[in-house]
Amino acid sequence: MRVASVTMFVLVRAVTYAALFIGFVLVYLPDRFLSWSGIVAPATTGAPQVAGMIMVTIGTVIALWCVFTFVFIGKGTPAPFDPPKKLVVRGPYRFVRNPMYIGAGTTLAGAALYYQSLSIFIYACLFFLITHLFVVLYEEPTLRRTFGDQYEAYCRRVRRWIPNTS
Repeated sequence: MRVASVTMFVLVRAVTYAALFIGFVLVYLPDRFLSWSGIVAPATTGAPQVAGMIMVTIGTVIALWCVFTFVFIGKGTPAPFDPPKKLVVRGPYRFVRNPMYIGAGTTLAGAALYYQSLSIFIYACLFFLITHLFVVLYEEPTLRRTFGDQYEAYCRRVRRWIPNTS
């Protein structure tokens, strides 16, 4: 009973943090960019909108898969101030070390395509740049200190951004 209640508490925290992150970074800020640039929803749904919706769906599924993997395998949340207790190398993390950021970036790129918005595309590019710097300058050193040789072995097996093809 105790393990289930602890897991439920971690799940609630993770969903709360994810909702705040998604709400601010993937909904509120892009909406601001659209309103500042005067772009409204497309009058018709064409190929760019369909492709954009597919990208948003794929990115969202990847990001949510990551959140649930952190909760149920890592026993923590994606938030840097409430991280997993165990190194997460399963689920989407088998393929690439930063799938959550890839999912979020894919969602932003899909929104840019859906709205055909240069401002959201630039925002998505900045998101990837800032995320890369955050990963290299903060996350990876923190994971090295926390998980040591286990994290080093993981880094040798799994690439940072591009899945291994072998």
